[in-house]
Amino acid sequence: MKLVSYKLKGKPGPLRIGIVVNENVIDIQEAYRKYLEMERKQDLADHVQYVLPSDPATFLSIGFDAVTKARKAMDAIENEELDNISFNRETVTLSAPNPSPSKIICIGKNYLDHAMEMGGEVPDYPMLFAKFTNSIIGPEDNIEKPNVTEKLDYEVELAVVIGKEASNVSEAKALNHVAGYTLANDTSARDLQKRTSQFLQGKTLDNSTPIGPWIVTPDEIGDPSNLSIRSLVNGEERQSSNTSKLIFNIPYLISFISKLITLNPGDIILSGTPDGVGAGMSPPQFLKDGDTVTLEIEKIGIMENKVIEK
Repeated sequence: MKLVSYKLKGKPGPLRIGIVVNENVIDIQEAYRKYLEMERKQDLADHVQYVLPSDPATFLSIGFDAVTKARKAMDAIENEELDNISFNRETVTLSAPNPSPSKIICIGKNYLDHAMEMGGEVPDYPMLFAKFTNSIIGPEDNIEKPNVTEKLDYEVELAVVIGKEASNVSEAKALNHVAGYTLANDTSARDLQKRTSQFLQGKTLDNSTPIGPWIVTPDEIGDPSNLSIRSLVNGEERQSSNTSKLIFNIPYLISFISKLITLNPGDIILSGTPDGVGAGMSPPQFLKDGDTVTLEIEKIGIMENKVIEK
């Protein structure tokens, strides 16, 4: 399944959780209501908002139970009429799949070639830093470049969304805690990032981190350690690699982090970026007003965002 956070264009109202099927977005809560009616559970259908939330962040914070209900509903209504439940992709606006996770944990220098291009040694342990929700934008939003930075950079990353609480889990069982995977641009203000030994000020600028376009469930991904990954700026390929080149792979990262911090459903891990970032080019090439950044990861899809001066 491909889980999305969406709103109907031109209509007021909160974000809702949906599923992308072909060229349509199906509202999960309404699909589940229809499923309950088909099962002759009218009382539950009448109070579906208490059974399965429509808010994306709340839905994802429930974790696997919510995803299981969504899957059950989708299977049940597969051959049913979907009036007022299904919306053509062109009539909706997508937001970040989880616009307000409790934690956004990022990994620095997690591809060997990227560590080398940034002039650093290969880390012995994962380099952890954080982003805050103020930085998150959706797959159709503009990346804001504030005048406080002249060295705004792009970083394509595989993002992991947690679906089940993870505390002190083993590598062998780590992937059992994953709700799905998505794309992220860990946009970085290099001049701010390097002012101190701490990355934070260069990593969590307002409206700077696109995530999306959807969360793809693990059954559609298979092995997250063998996915092609790339980025383009104004159509020119800048990064091209494979997640097999991660220094610390996804199971290791989940296990490592869970021994330090309890991971909750909806939390997001940005797993690191490969070589080819603007700061590593000769001469360096940073993002400017009007640039378009395109990210692509195999089995997930494409996300494209324009850069605007703030």
